[in-house]
Amino acid sequence: MNELVLGRRALLRAAAASGAGFGLAQALPAWAQPLSKGLVRPLPTVSGNDISLAIGKVSVEVDGTVSRAIGINGTVPGPLIRLKEGQRVRLRVQNTLDEDSSIHWHGLLVPFEMDGVPGVSFPGIMPRSTFNYEFDLSHAGTYWYHSHSAYQEEDGVYGPIVIDPAGPDPVAYDREHVLVLSDHSPLAGATIYRKLKQMGGPYFNRQRMTLSGLFAGRDLTAKERWEWAQMRMDPADIADVTGSTYAFTINGFGPYDNWTGLFAPGERVRLRVINASAQTTFNIRIPGLPMTVVQADGLNVRPVTVDEFQIGTAETYDVVVAPQDRAYSFVSEASDRSGLGRATLAPREGMIAPVPPLRPRPLLTMKDMGMGDMDHSGMAGMDHSAMGGGSANPARVRGVDPTAQQNASGELWKITGWKEAAIGSAAVTGMAGMDHAAMGHGSSAASPAATPMDHAAMGHTAPAAAGQAAAPMDHGSMGMRDFANAPQVDKNPGVQTISPMPVDRMGDPGTGLEDIGHRVLTYRDLVALERNPDVRAPSRQLDIHLTGNMERYMWSFDGVKLSEPAEPIPFRHNERVRVRLVNDTMMQHPIHLHGHFFELVTGHGALSPRKHTVNVQPGGTATFDVTLDAQGDWAFHCHNLYHMTAGMMRVVTVRPDKGDA
Repeated sequence: MNELVLGRRALLRAAAASGAGFGLAQALPAWAQPLSKGLVRPLPTVSGNDISLAIGKVSVEVDGTVSRAIGINGTVPGPLIRLKEGQRVRLRVQNTLDEDSSIHWHGLLVPFEMDGVPGVSFPGIMPRSTFNYEFDLSHAGTYWYHSHSAYQEEDGVYGPIVIDPAGPDPVAYDREHVLVLSDHSPLAGATIYRKLKQMGGPYFNRQRMTLSGLFAGRDLTAKERWEWAQMRMDPADIADVTGSTYAFTINGFGPYDNWTGLFAPGERVRLRVINASAQTTFNIRIPGLPMTVVQADGLNVRPVTVDEFQIGTAETYDVVVAPQDRAYSFVSEASDRSGLGRATLAPREGMIAPVPPLRPRPLLTMKDMGMGDMDHSGMAGMDHSAMGGGSANPARVRGVDPTAQQNASGELWKITGWKEAAIGSAAVTGMAGMDHAAMGHGSSAASPAATPMDHAAMGHTAPAAAGQAAAPMDHGSMGMRDFANAPQVDKNPGVQTISPMPVDRMGDPGTGLEDIGHRVLTYRDLVALERNPDVRAPSRQLDIHLTGNMERYMWSFDGVKLSEPAEPIPFRHNERVRVRLVNDTMMQHPIHLHGHFFELVTGHGALSPRKHTVNVQPGGTATFDVTLDAQGDWAFHCHNLYHMTAGMMRVVTVRPDKGDA
């Protein structure tokens, strides 16, 4: 199969020269084209009852850099599959590669034989062969598809799915855009994983604390740094793979490429946001434009308006916005703040909007270590100024200047204005037409475009925010590896820590968003629009510990990796079970159960939000109730690709009850 080079800038130039603006269908799927018309019901790239997809090698260009990838029907992301609730669809997937491949329909309820996980539900798609998926569509919503083979998801085998409801849509909107978020690297997925395994989890982290930072009085004191070193932990270890190698894309476009979606002033615009990344949790915001969340993981929720939300790998959120007659930046900032994705919503072609600077990166806290919400005031030896009680040195902010880091975001100042104060007018060269009042550099209250930023909240002038620095204490006495706190966990070198006092973190906004100064979505904010189909009380509870060793890059459930081998987790058909996930690590884990939706236990009873993926915060717990109503073998795993590959995956088996006919 010939490689196809997807040159973004060239495409834009060609469109401008032709005056077409929308005529780029041959290189990018229609839904992903810049300046998309975004009609209420845009023509899908592929639809109908019989669809053909081909997996093959391509080349992609992101922000001017060309690299090899694997795409679907010649594009990355793959085509939008647009279908309708109640229809039966047949998808012929051809594998043109010289290696096995697969497609998993993430979030769709399909027979386990059609689920697309090699070694669990089917053998995979052999090289130069075709596999036919066929199933009924039982529910509407926003979903996505991706390979479940090797590192192909990282390499480009993913795309969006929209299932339109059979009846009237309860969400009112005039226009829509599909926004697929990802993390693109010129390194192949296999290379990334090899470096993580051979050189340790922090290999890609260019945001670790430095000696120069210590001398400058940033981040933590020498004593605090020594305490973290004794625990062999790094409070800046937020993400395994960072902006040092990733470009964060939206619909395949980097932040400089700037994918743009159009709207008419006064329209209600629906944004279908899909985190199709391999490894990255994103913080989503549109400065100056509130977002009303109407759907989570494809299922409708009661509308809730927020300024920002965190989206874990494999999650989807639909939001509705009401933009005015101006341009807006849609920002997908990596949770470790090593880089961002950027797109533009605009009423007319050629408009751009200010892009907020990268916020100082967060540091992990006592809570992230599984120390819970305990009152630390009674603990001897703690430096409470580091816990947010105040600092004599205002330079001790959370993080460092990203322009000083050797990462892929080091030039983002050209679109964010980060260096404006340091280098004067040179920083804004080429930014003509931007409303800098909206960036907080000065504004008039009378200006509708003015959206001043709270720079104190961003760490430019304020001391460390509450709870953002770890204070010294005798962690040995707290039993950071006390297996008495988790007797079912296998004692082996792959278990570095056990959370001493994990607490429910379903009401937390996510790492780095605790004191952001505006409203951030939490799982507790989500309320199902309709009553759940099964409201029985669970018959039993199952505790599962998320375990790992960052130094050796080993990940597991209860200390057991799928490859060891691990026995399947057994359930009876139609059994209702409460599952409590306990995160014994200091990293987020988006946990996905195939073939089922589950109800988050957040205090909403019969209206608990139903999801297929839950992002479990470090050192905390997340609890859900699930009815195992789909017989067969199902994958259950962390959706961070390299965590799953390293062992954080098990098989859930659902078998008929003895009383079943």
